[in-house]
Amino acid sequence: MLAPWGGNGGHEWDDGVHNGVKEITLVYGRCIHSIQLTYDNNGKHFLAEKHGGIGGTKSAQIKLQFPDEILISVNGHYCPVVYGGSSVIRSLTFKTNKRTLGPFGVEEGTPFNFMTNGGHIVGFVGRSGWFLDSLGFCLSSCKPSIYQRFQIMSKGFNPIAIKNGGQDKIKGSKGYGIIGGGIEYD
Repeated sequence: MLAPWGGNGGHEWDDGVHNGVKEITLVYGRCIHSIQLTYDNNGKHFLAEKHGGIGGTKSAQIKLQFPDEILISVNGHYCPVVYGGSSVIRSLTFKTNKRTLGPFGVEEGTPFNFMTNGGHIVGFVGRSGWFLDSLGFCLSSCKPSIYQRFQIMSKGFNPIAIKNGGQDKIKGSKGYGIIGGGIEYD
């Protein structure tokens, strides 16, 4: 499995796959301290666990008008917040098919940019402890009924699909990750 963007601290979490994102709640300051998401599950709200610590001096509650407004891109920065520490997510900016929200946090460190290229984000994965240490995403394909799991390496990831025994794998600059069967990337 490929690690999401960010550091190795904290513990791993996975919100699962849903129909779409309805709400994002962030607590932040010099970095992203915590994130909590509300998803749509066939018209019903699903409130995922809060991921991260209790610090932070600012908060933001982002409400999307799902299914008319879908989350299509997330970008941000990651690096240690203290000298010698592990990398954490320092900033996040969210883009929907209708607007851009953010940046939240401090835009310092290594930048990352994730775009869905026709689908939309239907779940978040990552690592957290005192802070939001890393972040990855679950995607829908262009067809809303088919979901693919997609976790990305940090820098320089260039996906190339490889058929392997009925499943597609994505080979990047630092390894492989499995995605849903029957979906190919050029």
